[in-house]
Amino acid sequence: MKERLGGPRASVDGAFVARLGGICEVDSSEDALAASGRDWWPVALRWVRDGEVPALPAVVARPGAAAEVAAVLAACSHAGVPVTPAGGRSGVCAGAVPVFGGVALDLNRLGTVAVDDRSLVLTAGAGVNGRRLETVLREEHRLTLGHRPQSIAISTVGGWLACRSAGQYSTRYGKIEDMVLGLEVALADGRLVRTGGRGPGAAAGPDLTQLFVGSEGTLGVITEAELRLSPAPPAERRAAFGFPSFEDGLDACRRILRRGAMPAVLRLYDAVESARTLGVDGRAVLLVLDEAEPRLADAVLHLVGEECAGAERLDDALLDRWLAHRDDVSALDAALAAGLVVDTCEVSGRWAALPAMYRAVLDAVTAVPDTLVVSAHQSHAYRDGACLYFTFAGRRDDGDRYYVEAWDAATGAVLDAGGSLSHHHGVGLNRARFLPAALGEAFAVLTAVKAALDPAGVLNPGKLGLPSPWGSPSWP
Repeated sequence: MKERLGGPRASVDGAFVARLGGICEVDSSEDALAASGRDWWPVALRWVRDGEVPALPAVVARPGAAAEVAAVLAACSHAGVPVTPAGGRSGVCAGAVPVFGGVALDLNRLGTVAVDDRSLVLTAGAGVNGRRLETVLREEHRLTLGHRPQSIAISTVGGWLACRSAGQYSTRYGKIEDMVLGLEVALADGRLVRTGGRGPGAAAGPDLTQLFVGSEGTLGVITEAELRLSPAPPAERRAAFGFPSFEDGLDACRRILRRGAMPAVLRLYDAVESARTLGVDGRAVLLVLDEAEPRLADAVLHLVGEECAGAERLDDALLDRWLAHRDDVSALDAALAAGLVVDTCEVSGRWAALPAMYRAVLDAVTAVPDTLVVSAHQSHAYRDGACLYFTFAGRRDDGDRYYVEAWDAATGAVLDAGGSLSHHHGVGLNRARFLPAALGEAFAVLTAVKAALDPAGVLNPGKLGLPSPWGSPSWP
């Protein structure tokens, strides 16, 4: 299969591959290399339709234990070979694409699961699949992690932590960084270190756990995590409301959370997405779902009802429709087959900034030539602000150029409005060019940490906008 991304490639000889084979299972078959050359980045999906992948590794390494991960990293660091860690490859920002070749590090064999029911703590290997994990927790322990991303069927614990994933029930349970208690991490020099995990509310210096959460494999490779659990909820409550405008719905969400009600789902669609997703015309639709002890869930929905008293009460069956289709991504395949350029851009901001940010992004992307539609929904909400999840589609002969222009327009509008670069998809390759501006002077701190922990620069180079021994990636 042909590589789409140009640029330099690391040299990997047979002796190095043999050395890796003495550490763990390795695979150099054409199918394995092609599968490891992409993730769910929409640009890559278009290229795959044309028989191309973004980039190919020289070899796939499949360690079965943390010590093997550490040994692979040490070998790569010593030889100056890039190594790109991956789990389920469900990311949409090309974070798992081996842009300079080298070693694709497949972590799926790290599958240990242990539950401390008394303390409500889960210990899980980085390769544990999300859906299988939640099934085990609910059916065998009557517990839940409360983390349910759309990609739960194909994503892993390590991937969630690497990009700061958010589940659909994050308003009640938090994002993955709110659940993590401690980590085991393999460093570039082959050391294994543990962070956190000794007890709640520790005051033992900086929180090193959060240093690695969200680092996308550029500072170290997460091999195991301790995560906070919750009892499986015995009751569920639902409600749906219609608002004259998206801004009216945003303000209702703000008031609900201000009063202390934290429903698991507080999901608001603008008029375009309400019509497309829920079949409701002319209104912004708010879907509310809570799961908890019955009296607690009743109290939450009571407060929700008070703050939505001026809105139109809609059929609760809209929640059934959302639940039935929330993991369905077939529309993406259909759009790509029709020659459209499509993607989603999830960002976040404070309540004070969100209404203007919403309009600014719509206007900016609409102004990009050949844009057909841009819309948004609020997917995750908190007391201080929320995530806005934009979807855009366009059609142009040079689809890659349109894609870049649309992303530049959306990101510029978000940063100008005071918003964050990403809420839960991460940075990867696609957003790497924006991170220096998003972090400002703090980007130099991140660069210094990278140099200290990975002096050879072999850990997932080309991501997070960090400098690389192989230069800059060829995208965009």
